[in-house]
Amino acid sequence: MPFRPDPTFYPSPRMAMDAPRERFAYVAAPDANAVLGRPNPLRDGLATVDLDPRSPTYSQIIALAEVPNFGDELHHSGWNACSAALCPYAPHPHVERRYLMLPALRSSRIYIFDTKLDPRRPKLVRTIEADEIASRTGYSRPHTLHCGPDGIYVSALGNPAGEGPGGIFMLDCESFDVLGRWEIDRGPQYLHYDFWWHLGHDTLISSEWGTPKMIEDGVVPELLLGKKYGHRLHVWDLRRRKHVQALDIGDEHQMALELRPAHDPTKAWGFMGVVISVADLSASVWLWYREGERWAIKKVITIPAEPASADQLPPLLKGFGAVPPLVTDINLSLDDKYLYVSCWGTGELRQYDVSNPHEPKHVGSVHIGGIARRTPHPRSGGPLTGAPQMVEVSRDGKRIYFTSGLYTTWDEQFYPDGLKGWMVKVDVKEGGGIALDPDFYVDFGPRRAHQVRLEGGDASSDSFCYP
Repeated sequence: MPFRPDPTFYPSPRMAMDAPRERFAYVAAPDANAVLGRPNPLRDGLATVDLDPRSPTYSQIIALAEVPNFGDELHHSGWNACSAALCPYAPHPHVERRYLMLPALRSSRIYIFDTKLDPRRPKLVRTIEADEIASRTGYSRPHTLHCGPDGIYVSALGNPAGEGPGGIFMLDCESFDVLGRWEIDRGPQYLHYDFWWHLGHDTLISSEWGTPKMIEDGVVPELLLGKKYGHRLHVWDLRRRKHVQALDIGDEHQMALELRPAHDPTKAWGFMGVVISVADLSASVWLWYREGERWAIKKVITIPAEPASADQLPPLLKGFGAVPPLVTDINLSLDDKYLYVSCWGTGELRQYDVSNPHEPKHVGSVHIGGIARRTPHPRSGGPLTGAPQMVEVSRDGKRIYFTSGLYTTWDEQFYPDGLKGWMVKVDVKEGGGIALDPDFYVDFGPRRAHQVRLEGGDASSDSFCYP
């Protein structure tokens, strides 16, 4: 029988857009009480949400797989293999998208779930312990995970003591053995957060948040006003694993987080979301792009803060009289046409037409939650805490899912009266514009909700080597 690759792998983003509609979402559901030492702690879990509108359990949690420990803080996730396995130089063409891997940002464990035997009820099959990661890489606090042509890449915020430098380490995509640190020469890079790549240009891009000690107890005002959080983008030679260029956006801009390169491997540009400007509390999105033999970066989107009275604000913001947008996630549709921007402070999901990435056009918005607005959902039964945070785009670009929670200690600072765990969906209109689906609202009960992964892949899971 001739060998056939995993049917959820696609050579190009254009072909992936014709994939069948997603049936399930796998959502990280961390518990805050365990992290904060409060009564009634729960174990974190991986929730399966039914996305099939023909199903009687549509928009409901149909399974929750708990992990065995308390206080892990499940955060991001990624697949063991994806469309990158079809790249010309991929040494693992026979692998399949079977295992969903969940790094725990606080405990530094990585949990591995098998989704093949019963996609509705993933089963925990292995745990990589923190000391194994530390002893083989020198890193801790794993964050972003991407399936590459030659293995699994994982970013880490720092070392086991909570200091820098952060970086990237690798796992074998079949045995899940920890292979070691990725960087051969890190140059001036010290802080770390997100990473992704341009496979067609042998280039990796990474961003900066802070060391574990700078973020684990919440935002440190002295560090923020002292401009100590990350504000650079790093360019790496992907094959040679060497730092080649640092792009500094200026220390007025603090916390350079999510990275979304163009999906088309012939394009050499991408977007970076930046949480806040200490000058005016605005948030921003930056474009990196190739300029001759070097890379350049510029601000292409600025989102201003919104005025608010002191009684609407948490103690951290009362002196400012305004709500910062707090751009904490961005996502790019597979056709590289629409960029989605989460404003976790003001409670807004924005849609930009980025057909010309140098001049994005704001074409759609929905409001829900928010520090001051507390905009309800038609099915929430009243005002909502939390706001658009982790955002995921279906492969065909027609449905956008997003959740409400950021990171436990940060949630507590910006929503001190409690943050509700929820997931909602918006539908994309032909030609631009988005609308909230009034019938899709998932209540996570006592848990919070973070990153969404769609069965079969989504707009932030796969990399492609063919245009």
